[in-house]
Amino acid sequence: MARDLRELFEKEREQKRFNMKQGHEDRFFAKLETELPNDPPKRKVFSLWMQIAASVVVAVGLSIYYFNSNESATNPNEEVTVVDGNHSNTEVKGISLGDLSPGLKKIETYYTTTINLQLAELADDSVNKELVDSYMERLAELNKEYHRLNQELNELGPNDQTINALINNLQLRLQLLQKLKTKLNQLKSSKNEQESSNIV
Repeated sequence: MARDLRELFEKEREQKRFNMKQGHEDRFFAKLETELPNDPPKRKVFSLWMQIAASVVVAVGLSIYYFNSNESATNPNEEVTVVDGNHSNTEVKGISLGDLSPGLKKIETYYTTTINLQLAELADDSVNKELVDSYMERLAELNKEYHRLNQELNELGPNDQTINALINNLQLRLQLLQKLKTKLNQLKSSKNEQESSNIV
């Protein structure tokens, strides 16, 4: 005889009704509170300050981007400013990456603004001067390459290879600055750990 499994399961469910003991939920929440106490107030204040600082950084970045894009829209014959490794600006004359299309203009503006912000955030530290100088030399090399590619763009006209090389150059510069920032943070944290272990 074949029996319907659904009927069997329903009968079993009806027979085995489990009820929790009275006050189980309260005991559970009490144990949970003892095991996982709320975050201390210092952490909440710290995270509040971090949120405020992050929103200020985003607002400053957006305002710089906004003013750069409005300025370039009002003056179509402007010369593009590109950052080199010595923190000084050099002018690129003729056709630039941003003159080719609005999309490329956004890309160029994004990278140059972000590179400038990263350079501005670097603190001159005499302890890590050699490391910073080595990265700045590499940035100067990438800047020379960018100028050479821009000159090629003006001489040969726009082509996919040159445009991609210009964008890759900007990406490499930004990645290089991010790596430098990461290394400086690692050195700073290891220095702090050494100082704290020396204190203990």
